[in-house]
Amino acid sequence: MSSVPAALLGGALIGLAASLLLLLNGRVAGITGIVAGLAGRDALWRVLFVGGMVLAGAAVGHLLPGSLQVTVHLPAGTLIAGGLLVGFGTRLANGCTSGHGVCGIARLSKRSIAATLVFMSAGVLTVFVVRHLVHA
Repeated sequence: MSSVPAALLGGALIGLAASLLLLLNGRVAGITGIVAGLAGRDALWRVLFVGGMVLAGAAVGHLLPGSLQVTVHLPAGTLIAGGLLVGFGTRLANGCTSGHGVCGIARLSKRSIAATLVFMSAGVLTVFVVRHLVHA
């Protein structure tokens, strides 16, 4: 499957999952908040949602072998530092890209629109710096 249909299908499935979670459970599909509450009182729906994401990824990997292959050429320390920075940014923004970008913008939340603009701008700036200044 080429990248355009795969991206369209992936986006449609994310939108469908977020819509169904909101319609059926009255919950916003902010993955950070869902994972953070896994040990809370209302953990069952959270476990099922996260489990569904894992199972969906496993199903795609099984049905389309080779479609999920990723090659990383960075040291483990760099990956860990990147993960910690993403986690810090997520806490600082009071949510992640799924919560703000998918669900917040759909609800016309000004805070989510601003957060998504910051996420996207930081991503564009980072790619520019890495491609043109670091690896120039």
